[in-house]
Amino acid sequence: MEQNQLDREDFFCSICLDLLKDPVTIPCGHSYCMNCIKDHWDGEDQKGIHSCPQCRQAFTPRPVLQKNTMLAALVEQLKKTGLQAAPADHCYAGPEDVACDFCTGRKLKAIKSCLVCLASYCEKHLQPHYDSATFKKHKLVEPSKNLQENICSRNDEVMKMFCRTDQKCICSLCLMDEHKGHDTVSAAAERTERQRELEVRREEIQQRIQDREKDVKLLQQEVEAINHSADKTVEDSEKISTELIRLIQKKKALM
Repeated sequence: MEQNQLDREDFFCSICLDLLKDPVTIPCGHSYCMNCIKDHWDGEDQKGIHSCPQCRQAFTPRPVLQKNTMLAALVEQLKKTGLQAAPADHCYAGPEDVACDFCTGRKLKAIKSCLVCLASYCEKHLQPHYDSATFKKHKLVEPSKNLQENICSRNDEVMKMFCRTDQKCICSLCLMDEHKGHDTVSAAAERTERQRELEVRREEIQQRIQDREKDVKLLQQEVEAINHSADKTVEDSEKISTELIRLIQKKKALM
């Protein structure tokens, strides 16, 4: 199993997520299917700078692609071992999941979203955020379909601050402008504070539920006690009635 995981890392194209076809290795050291990286760079031709989809290193001019014959031979050898080419179905994004923005074809589920890139990433495409210093200051959060909501519509900046005066998220430029002098904190600090308040409220509600459950239990015990008392009273009344009837019948017999 561990060997298969190693093979997947080294011999799968991160663009098509399949075994490398006509593998090429670009100057930064990452490898792709020749057609996959060609299509990727064709889309970047207008920019004049061609980058690696994984580490984002840019190359000028466009590198000349040559088939990596050694890697191609290894891939062919792996095919003979029966290595599965596609991830399991449960790894693919469904209608309710956040899909990876960098997968082509059938997309994998995203495991993180980046508030700086405004994109979501599967495990494979997220790796550069961990490996490259370029992404060191990027903010990774749980996968979100509404990343644009974190961008200030006025200044097109990530809203990292929260204005308690106006009860809204703001960017650093808003902080220096229309919200200058307001009571502001970092969005992270406000989120932590609200989570703490929610936890306190949750505990209070849980305690109230437990108190109500105790009250209900006491009421049930009182009802059971009353029912038991009523049953005992009926039983005693029946005994008294039976005894009276017996005494009356005995007196009549004596007469």
